[in-house]
Amino acid sequence: MLTESYLVSVTGQPLANNTAVSKDAGIYEHTLHPSHSTTNTFKKSSTPRNCLAVSDTHVFAAQDEKSTVHVYSRAKGNQEAVVTFPERIQSVALLDDVLFLGSQEGRLIIWEICTGRQVTTPACHVQAVTCIAATPYHLLTGSDDANVHVWSIPRLLELDSTIEHEPQETLSNHRAAITSLVVGQSVNPDTNICVSGSKDKSCIVWNYQLGIPLRTLLFPSFPLCLALDPCARAIYASSEDGSLFAIDLFAEKALLGPQSTEESSTAVQVSSAFGATPQDAGPASCMAINYDGTILISGHPHGQLLRWDLSSRADSTELSNLNASVTSIVFTSPLPTPRPTKSVTVVKPFLGSRTYNFTAQLDSDATEETRFSKMLQSKGVPNDVIEQAILAFQAPVQDGVGDQELRRENEELWEVINEQRALQKKTLQRYIEAKSANA
Repeated sequence: MLTESYLVSVTGQPLANNTAVSKDAGIYEHTLHPSHSTTNTFKKSSTPRNCLAVSDTHVFAAQDEKSTVHVYSRAKGNQEAVVTFPERIQSVALLDDVLFLGSQEGRLIIWEICTGRQVTTPACHVQAVTCIAATPYHLLTGSDDANVHVWSIPRLLELDSTIEHEPQETLSNHRAAITSLVVGQSVNPDTNICVSGSKDKSCIVWNYQLGIPLRTLLFPSFPLCLALDPCARAIYASSEDGSLFAIDLFAEKALLGPQSTEESSTAVQVSSAFGATPQDAGPASCMAINYDGTILISGHPHGQLLRWDLSSRADSTELSNLNASVTSIVFTSPLPTPRPTKSVTVVKPFLGSRTYNFTAQLDSDATEETRFSKMLQSKGVPNDVIEQAILAFQAPVQDGVGDQELRRENEELWEVINEQRALQKKTLQRYIEAKSANA
Protein backbone atom coordinates (compact mmCIF):
# COMPACT_ATOMS: atom_id res chain seq x y z
CA MET A 1 0.00 0.00 0.00
CA LEU A 2 1.23 3.50 -0.83
CA THR A 3 2.02 5.70 2.14
CA GLU A 4 1.22 9.41 1.90
CA SER A 5 3.11 11.84 4.10
CA TYR A 6 3.05 15.55 4.78
CA LEU A 7 5.15 17.98 6.80
CA VAL A 8 3.83 20.74 9.05
CA SER A 9 5.65 23.76 10.49
CA VAL A 10 4.70 25.87 13.52
CA THR A 11 5.83 29.20 14.88
CA GLY A 12 5.86 30.91 18.25
CA GLN A 13 5.86 29.66 21.79
CA PRO A 14 3.73 26.73 23.02
CA LEU A 15 0.14 27.79 23.66
CA ALA A 16 -0.40 25.60 26.71
CA ASN A 17 1.51 23.38 29.14
CA ASN A 18 0.90 20.26 27.09
CA THR A 19 3.44 17.60 28.02
CA ALA A 20 2.33 15.35 25.13
CA VAL A 21 3.85 17.76 22.60
CA SER A 22 7.59 18.40 22.55
CA LYS A 23 8.46 22.02 23.31
CA ASP A 24 11.46 22.02 20.98
CA ALA A 25 9.69 20.55 17.95
CA GLY A 26 9.15 23.07 15.15
CA ILE A 27 8.48 20.79 12.16
CA TYR A 28 6.48 17.56 12.17
CA GLU A 29 6.36 14.79 9.59
CA HIS A 30 3.06 12.90 9.54
CA THR A 31 1.81 9.84 7.71
CA LEU A 32 -1.74 10.26 6.39
CA HIS A 33 -2.31 6.76 4.98
CA PRO A 34 -2.89 4.02 5.93
CA SER A 35 -3.27 5.47 9.46
CA HIS A 36 -2.42 8.91 10.76
CA SER A 37 0.73 9.07 12.86
CA THR A 38 3.74 11.27 13.58
CA THR A 39 6.85 9.70 12.06
CA ASN A 40 9.48 12.39 12.65
CA THR A 41 10.09 15.77 14.27
CA PHE A 42 12.68 18.46 13.63
CA LYS A 43 13.68 20.74 16.48
CA LYS A 44 14.66 24.37 16.99
CA SER A 45 12.64 25.97 14.23
CA SER A 46 10.07 28.78 14.18
CA THR A 47 8.80 28.97 10.61
CA PRO A 48 6.41 31.68 9.36
CA ARG A 49 3.79 31.19 6.61
CA ASN A 50 4.98 30.08 3.16
CA CYS A 51 8.50 29.42 4.45
CA LEU A 52 8.69 25.60 4.38
CA ALA A 53 10.09 23.54 1.48
CA VAL A 54 10.69 19.78 1.32
CA SER A 55 12.78 17.54 -0.96
CA ASP A 56 13.27 13.78 -0.93
CA THR A 57 16.29 14.17 1.33
CA HIS A 58 16.07 17.54 3.11
CA VAL A 59 13.76 20.06 4.75
CA PHE A 60 14.33 23.82 4.34
CA ALA A 61 12.74 26.18 6.85
CA ALA A 62 13.21 29.96 6.89
CA GLN A 63 13.08 31.40 10.40
CA ASP A 64 10.60 33.97 11.65
CA GLU A 65 11.88 37.58 11.51
CA LYS A 66 15.37 36.32 10.65
CA SER A 67 17.63 36.07 7.61
CA THR A 68 18.49 32.41 8.23
CA VAL A 69 17.29 29.12 6.76
CA HIS A 70 17.58 25.88 8.73
CA VAL A 71 18.42 22.77 6.71
CA TYR A 72 17.38 19.37 8.10
CA SER A 73 18.26 15.86 6.94
CA ARG A 74 15.12 13.75 6.60
CA ALA A 75 17.07 10.49 6.85
CA LYS A 76 18.94 11.44 10.04
CA GLY A 77 16.21 13.63 11.53
CA ASN A 78 18.67 16.32 12.63
CA GLN A 79 19.70 19.83 11.68
CA GLU A 80 22.39 19.72 9.01
CA ALA A 81 23.16 23.42 8.45
CA VAL A 82 22.17 26.99 9.20
CA VAL A 83 22.43 29.28 6.16
CA THR A 84 22.47 33.07 6.53
CA PHE A 85 21.34 35.50 3.83
CA PRO A 86 21.78 39.28 3.60
CA GLU A 87 18.01 39.96 3.96
CA ARG A 88 15.13 38.55 5.97
CA ILE A 89 13.35 35.70 4.21
CA GLN A 90 9.56 35.91 3.82
CA SER A 91 8.80 32.95 1.51
CA VAL A 92 10.48 29.90 -0.04
CA ALA A 93 9.80 27.37 -2.80
CA LEU A 94 11.81 24.36 -3.99
CA LEU A 95 12.08 23.06 -7.55
CA ASP A 96 14.38 20.03 -8.00
CA ASP A 97 17.79 21.20 -6.69
CA VAL A 98 17.02 24.93 -6.70
CA LEU A 99 15.61 26.81 -3.70
CA PHE A 100 13.89 30.13 -4.39
CA LEU A 101 13.65 32.63 -1.54
CA GLY A 102 11.64 35.86 -1.38
CA SER A 103 13.12 38.61 0.75
CA GLN A 104 11.61 41.37 2.85
CA GLU A 105 13.16 43.95 0.51
CA GLY A 106 11.33 42.58 -2.54
CA ARG A 107 14.20 40.57 -4.01
CA LEU A 108 14.30 37.02 -5.27
CA ILE A 109 17.26 34.88 -4.18
CA ILE A 110 18.08 31.69 -6.11
CA TRP A 111 20.21 29.04 -4.40
CA GLU A 112 21.42 25.90 -6.18
CA ILE A 113 21.61 23.56 -3.21
CA CYS A 114 23.76 21.00 -5.06
CA THR A 115 26.53 23.46 -6.10
CA GLY A 116 26.20 26.46 -3.79
CA ARG A 117 25.64 28.90 -6.64
CA GLN A 118 23.61 31.94 -5.63
CA VAL A 119 21.83 34.49 -7.82
CA THR A 120 20.03 37.60 -6.56
CA THR A 121 17.61 39.67 -8.61
CA PRO A 122 17.01 43.43 -8.21
CA ALA A 123 14.19 44.55 -5.92
CA CYS A 124 11.49 44.19 -8.58
CA HIS A 125 8.82 44.18 -5.86
CA VAL A 126 8.68 47.39 -3.82
CA GLN A 127 7.58 45.44 -0.74
CA ALA A 128 8.17 41.99 0.75
CA VAL A 129 7.76 38.83 -1.37
CA THR A 130 5.13 36.99 0.69
CA CYS A 131 4.44 33.89 -1.45
CA ILE A 132 6.11 31.90 -4.24
CA ALA A 133 4.74 29.24 -6.59
CA ALA A 134 6.79 27.23 -9.10
CA THR A 135 6.24 25.19 -12.27
CA PRO A 136 8.93 23.38 -14.31
CA TYR A 137 9.51 26.51 -16.42
CA HIS A 138 8.07 29.48 -14.54
CA LEU A 139 8.24 31.05 -11.10
CA LEU A 140 5.52 33.30 -9.68
CA THR A 141 6.07 35.72 -6.81
CA GLY A 142 3.36 37.57 -4.88
CA SER A 143 4.06 40.61 -2.76
CA ASP A 144 2.59 43.07 -0.30
CA ASP A 145 2.75 45.61 -3.14
CA ALA A 146 -0.34 43.87 -4.68
CA ASN A 147 1.58 42.62 -7.75
CA VAL A 148 2.39 39.12 -8.99
CA HIS A 149 5.54 38.72 -11.11
CA VAL A 150 6.05 35.84 -13.56
CA TRP A 151 9.69 34.81 -14.07
CA SER A 152 11.34 32.50 -16.58
CA ILE A 153 13.30 29.90 -14.61
CA PRO A 154 15.85 29.16 -17.41
CA ARG A 155 16.60 32.88 -17.56
CA LEU A 156 16.98 33.12 -13.77
CA LEU A 157 19.47 30.22 -13.88
CA GLU A 158 21.44 31.68 -16.82
CA LEU A 159 25.19 31.36 -16.19
CA ASP A 160 25.97 34.68 -17.87
CA SER A 161 26.40 37.14 -14.99
CA THR A 162 25.63 40.12 -17.25
CA ILE A 163 22.04 38.98 -17.85
CA GLU A 164 19.51 41.41 -16.37
CA HIS A 165 16.89 39.62 -14.29
CA GLU A 166 13.47 41.08 -14.98
CA PRO A 167 9.97 39.58 -14.76
CA GLN A 168 8.49 38.12 -17.92
CA GLU A 169 4.99 39.33 -16.97
CA THR A 170 3.46 41.43 -14.18
CA LEU A 171 -0.09 40.64 -13.01
CA SER A 172 -1.38 43.84 -11.42
CA ASN A 173 -5.18 43.72 -11.11
CA HIS A 174 -5.24 43.45 -7.30
CA ARG A 175 -5.58 46.53 -5.10
CA ALA A 176 -4.14 45.17 -1.85
CA ALA A 177 -1.43 42.81 -0.59
CA ILE A 178 -1.20 39.29 -2.03
CA THR A 179 -1.96 36.72 0.68
CA SER A 180 -1.64 33.43 -1.24
CA LEU A 181 -0.58 32.09 -4.62
CA VAL A 182 -1.17 28.66 -6.20
CA VAL A 183 -0.39 27.43 -9.71
CA GLY A 184 -1.32 24.45 -11.87
CA GLN A 185 1.40 22.20 -13.26
CA SER A 186 0.33 22.34 -16.91
CA VAL A 187 3.00 23.55 -19.36
CA ASN A 188 0.54 24.31 -22.18
CA PRO A 189 0.41 28.11 -22.69
CA ASP A 190 -3.34 27.91 -23.35
CA THR A 191 -4.35 25.93 -20.26
CA ASN A 192 -1.90 26.79 -17.48
CA ILE A 193 -3.49 28.86 -14.72
CA CYS A 194 -2.53 30.40 -11.42
CA VAL A 195 -4.76 31.81 -8.70
CA SER A 196 -3.85 34.77 -6.52
CA GLY A 197 -5.63 35.77 -3.30
CA SER A 198 -5.52 39.30 -1.93
CA LYS A 199 -6.60 41.44 1.00
CA ASP A 200 -8.92 43.26 -1.41
CA LYS A 201 -11.35 40.32 -0.77
CA SER A 202 -10.83 38.78 -4.18
CA CYS A 203 -9.12 35.91 -5.98
CA ILE A 204 -8.13 36.18 -9.63
CA VAL A 205 -7.62 33.21 -11.94
CA TRP A 206 -4.90 34.02 -14.48
CA ASN A 207 -3.39 32.67 -17.64
CA TYR A 208 -0.04 33.72 -16.24
CA GLN A 209 2.06 33.10 -19.36
CA LEU A 210 -0.09 35.50 -21.37
CA GLY A 211 -0.75 37.86 -18.45
CA ILE A 212 -4.54 37.60 -18.95
CA PRO A 213 -7.08 37.55 -16.07
CA LEU A 214 -9.59 34.77 -16.73
CA ARG A 215 -12.01 35.24 -13.84
CA THR A 216 -12.35 37.37 -10.69
CA LEU A 217 -13.90 35.81 -7.55
CA LEU A 218 -15.25 38.05 -4.79
CA PHE A 219 -15.49 36.87 -1.16
CA PRO A 220 -17.28 38.23 1.96
CA SER A 221 -13.88 38.61 3.68
CA PHE A 222 -10.37 38.40 2.35
CA PRO A 223 -8.85 34.95 1.62
CA LEU A 224 -6.00 33.97 3.93
CA CYS A 225 -4.79 30.92 1.99
CA LEU A 226 -5.61 28.94 -1.14
CA ALA A 227 -5.29 25.36 -2.35
CA LEU A 228 -5.64 24.13 -5.94
CA ASP A 229 -6.97 20.75 -7.00
CA PRO A 230 -4.13 18.58 -8.47
CA CYS A 231 -5.84 18.73 -11.89
CA ALA A 232 -6.66 22.46 -11.53
CA ARG A 233 -10.40 21.71 -11.52
CA ALA A 234 -11.31 23.50 -8.29
CA ILE A 235 -10.05 26.19 -5.92
CA TYR A 236 -10.32 25.96 -2.12
CA ALA A 237 -10.08 29.16 -0.09
CA SER A 238 -9.99 29.93 3.62
CA SER A 239 -11.24 33.39 4.56
CA GLU A 240 -10.61 35.63 7.53
CA ASP A 241 -14.02 34.90 9.06
CA GLY A 242 -13.26 31.15 9.32
CA SER A 243 -15.25 30.00 6.27
CA LEU A 244 -13.94 27.48 3.75
CA PHE A 245 -15.03 27.86 0.13
CA ALA A 246 -14.89 25.42 -2.79
CA ILE A 247 -15.09 26.90 -6.29
CA ASP A 248 -15.56 24.37 -9.11
CA LEU A 249 -14.09 25.91 -12.26
CA PHE A 250 -15.74 23.47 -14.70
CA ALA A 251 -19.15 22.76 -13.15
CA GLU A 252 -22.47 22.97 -14.98
CA LYS A 253 -22.02 26.77 -15.10
CA ALA A 254 -18.33 26.74 -16.00
CA LEU A 255 -16.21 29.71 -14.97
CA LEU A 256 -13.42 28.98 -17.47
CA GLY A 257 -13.09 27.56 -20.96
CA PRO A 258 -15.40 27.49 -23.98
CA GLN A 259 -18.35 26.25 -21.87
CA SER A 260 -18.38 29.48 -19.88
CA THR A 261 -21.52 31.54 -20.61
CA GLU A 262 -20.21 34.82 -19.20
CA GLU A 263 -17.45 37.18 -20.23
CA SER A 264 -14.16 36.77 -18.40
CA SER A 265 -14.47 40.37 -17.17
CA THR A 266 -17.62 39.44 -15.18
CA ALA A 267 -16.82 39.06 -11.47
CA VAL A 268 -18.39 36.15 -9.59
CA GLN A 269 -19.62 36.58 -6.02
CA VAL A 270 -18.73 33.56 -3.84
CA SER A 271 -21.01 33.45 -0.83
CA SER A 272 -21.86 29.83 0.07
CA ALA A 273 -19.16 28.09 2.09
CA PHE A 274 -18.86 24.30 2.20
CA GLY A 275 -17.53 24.35 5.75
CA ALA A 276 -16.61 26.50 8.73
CA THR A 277 -13.74 25.98 11.12
CA PRO A 278 -14.47 25.60 14.84
CA GLN A 279 -14.28 28.86 16.80
CA ASP A 280 -11.64 27.48 19.15
CA ALA A 281 -9.37 26.73 16.15
CA GLY A 282 -9.54 30.05 14.31
CA PRO A 283 -9.48 30.58 10.53
CA ALA A 284 -7.19 28.27 8.57
CA SER A 285 -3.79 29.90 8.03
CA CYS A 286 -2.58 27.19 5.61
CA MET A 287 -4.07 24.36 3.55
CA ALA A 288 -2.88 21.50 1.37
CA ILE A 289 -4.55 18.82 -0.76
CA ASN A 290 -3.33 15.24 -0.95
CA TYR A 291 -2.06 13.47 -4.08
CA ASP A 292 -5.43 12.35 -5.50
CA GLY A 293 -7.39 15.44 -4.50
CA THR A 294 -9.79 13.74 -2.07
CA ILE A 295 -8.56 15.09 1.29
CA LEU A 296 -7.80 18.65 2.37
CA ILE A 297 -5.80 19.35 5.52
CA SER A 298 -5.95 22.76 7.17
CA GLY A 299 -3.67 24.24 9.82
CA HIS A 300 -4.90 26.74 12.42
CA PRO A 301 -3.39 29.40 14.71
CA HIS A 302 -4.44 27.50 17.85
CA GLY A 303 -2.49 24.39 16.81
CA GLN A 304 -5.21 22.20 15.30
CA LEU A 305 -4.76 20.11 12.16
CA LEU A 306 -8.16 19.42 10.60
CA ARG A 307 -9.03 16.90 7.90
CA TRP A 308 -11.78 17.63 5.34
CA ASP A 309 -13.20 14.91 3.07
CA LEU A 310 -13.70 16.66 -0.27
CA SER A 311 -15.74 13.86 -1.81
CA SER A 312 -18.51 14.01 0.79
CA ARG A 313 -17.98 17.60 2.02
CA ALA A 314 -18.58 16.32 5.55
CA ASP A 315 -17.60 18.15 8.73
CA SER A 316 -13.95 18.24 9.64
CA THR A 317 -12.16 15.84 11.97
CA GLU A 318 -9.20 16.80 14.11
CA LEU A 319 -6.00 14.92 13.27
CA SER A 320 -3.69 16.48 15.84
CA ASN A 321 -3.05 19.50 18.05
CA LEU A 322 0.52 20.78 17.84
CA ASN A 323 0.14 23.35 20.66
CA ALA A 324 1.50 26.19 18.49
CA SER A 325 0.37 28.26 15.53
CA VAL A 326 0.46 26.12 12.37
CA THR A 327 2.00 28.04 9.44
CA SER A 328 2.68 25.66 6.54
CA ILE A 329 1.62 22.23 5.25
CA VAL A 330 3.55 20.47 2.47
CA PHE A 331 2.59 17.08 1.01
CA THR A 332 5.24 14.72 -0.34
CA SER A 333 4.32 12.72 -3.43
CA PRO A 334 3.78 8.97 -2.86
CA LEU A 335 5.04 8.46 -6.44
CA PRO A 336 8.18 10.60 -6.70
CA THR A 337 9.57 11.30 -10.14
CA PRO A 338 12.62 9.09 -10.79
CA ARG A 339 15.88 11.02 -11.09
CA PRO A 340 19.19 9.64 -12.38
CA THR A 341 21.22 11.36 -9.65
CA LYS A 342 20.63 12.45 -6.07
CA SER A 343 22.48 15.19 -4.21
CA VAL A 344 24.49 13.79 -1.32
CA THR A 345 24.91 16.99 0.70
CA VAL A 346 23.59 20.52 0.64
CA VAL A 347 26.25 23.06 -0.35
CA LYS A 348 25.97 26.44 1.34
CA PRO A 349 25.43 29.35 -1.07
CA PHE A 350 28.28 31.47 -2.31
CA LEU A 351 27.67 34.86 -3.95
CA GLY A 352 30.22 35.58 -6.66
CA SER A 353 32.04 33.98 -9.59
CA ARG A 354 33.93 30.78 -8.97
CA THR A 355 34.15 27.15 -10.07
CA TYR A 356 31.25 25.04 -8.79
CA ASN A 357 31.48 21.31 -8.14
CA PHE A 358 28.51 18.97 -8.34
CA THR A 359 28.70 15.86 -6.18
CA ALA A 360 25.88 13.39 -6.62
CA GLN A 361 24.92 9.81 -5.96
CA LEU A 362 23.99 7.59 -8.90
CA ASP A 363 20.53 6.27 -8.17
CA SER A 364 20.83 2.94 -10.02
CA ASP A 365 21.76 -0.70 -9.51
CA ALA A 366 25.51 -1.27 -9.97
CA THR A 367 25.51 -5.04 -9.50
CA GLU A 368 25.53 -5.78 -13.23
CA GLU A 369 28.39 -4.57 -15.38
CA THR A 370 27.19 -2.04 -17.92
CA ARG A 371 28.87 -0.11 -20.71
CA PHE A 372 28.88 2.95 -18.47
CA SER A 373 30.45 1.10 -15.51
CA LYS A 374 33.22 -0.26 -17.79
CA MET A 375 33.96 3.26 -19.03
CA LEU A 376 33.89 4.54 -15.44
CA GLN A 377 36.51 2.01 -14.33
CA SER A 378 38.80 2.44 -17.35
CA LYS A 379 41.70 4.85 -17.59
CA GLY A 380 40.84 7.22 -20.36
CA VAL A 381 38.50 6.13 -23.14
CA PRO A 382 38.41 2.32 -23.72
CA ASN A 383 39.64 1.05 -27.10
CA ASP A 384 36.35 -0.62 -28.01
CA VAL A 385 34.50 2.65 -27.51
CA ILE A 386 36.96 4.47 -29.78
CA GLU A 387 36.63 1.74 -32.45
CA GLN A 388 32.82 1.96 -32.34
CA ALA A 389 32.99 5.72 -32.71
CA ILE A 390 35.32 5.48 -35.74
CA LEU A 391 33.08 2.87 -37.39
CA ALA A 392 30.05 5.09 -36.77
CA PHE A 393 31.75 7.95 -38.62
CA GLN A 394 32.71 5.69 -41.53
CA ALA A 395 29.26 4.09 -41.90
CA PRO A 396 27.06 5.54 -44.65
CA VAL A 397 24.31 7.81 -43.52
CA GLN A 398 20.98 6.02 -43.32
CA ASP A 399 18.01 7.91 -44.63
CA GLY A 400 15.21 8.26 -42.18
CA VAL A 401 11.54 8.28 -43.03
CA GLY A 402 11.59 12.06 -43.21
CA ASP A 403 14.61 12.12 -45.55
CA GLN A 404 12.97 9.61 -47.90
CA GLU A 405 9.81 11.72 -48.03
CA LEU A 406 11.80 14.86 -48.81
CA ARG A 407 13.76 13.05 -51.52
CA ARG A 408 10.52 11.83 -53.14
CA GLU A 409 9.05 15.33 -53.11
CA ASN A 410 12.28 16.70 -54.55
CA GLU A 411 12.18 14.22 -57.43
CA GLU A 412 8.56 15.13 -58.19
CA LEU A 413 9.45 18.80 -58.27
CA TRP A 414 12.36 18.14 -60.66
CA GLU A 415 9.99 16.26 -62.98
CA VAL A 416 7.68 19.29 -63.09
CA ILE A 417 10.64 21.62 -63.69
CA ASN A 418 12.00 19.45 -66.51
CA GLU A 419 8.55 19.32 -68.15
CA GLN A 420 8.30 23.10 -67.99
CA ARG A 421 11.78 23.47 -69.47
CA ALA A 422 10.93 21.08 -72.36
CA LEU A 423 7.71 22.99 -73.09
CA GLN A 424 9.57 26.30 -72.99
CA LYS A 425 12.24 24.97 -75.36
CA LYS A 426 9.61 23.65 -77.83
CA THR A 427 7.72 26.97 -77.77
CA LEU A 428 10.90 28.93 -78.37
CA GLN A 429 11.84 26.66 -81.29
CA ARG A 430 8.46 27.25 -82.98
CA TYR A 431 8.85 31.01 -82.47
CA ILE A 432 12.28 30.95 -84.18
CA GLU A 433 10.96 28.88 -87.08
CA ALA A 434 8.00 31.26 -87.61
CA LYS A 435 10.27 34.28 -87.49
CA SER A 436 12.66 32.75 -90.05
CA ALA A 437 9.73 31.94 -92.40
CA ASN A 438 8.45 35.56 -92.30
CA ALA A 439 11.93 36.87 -93.01
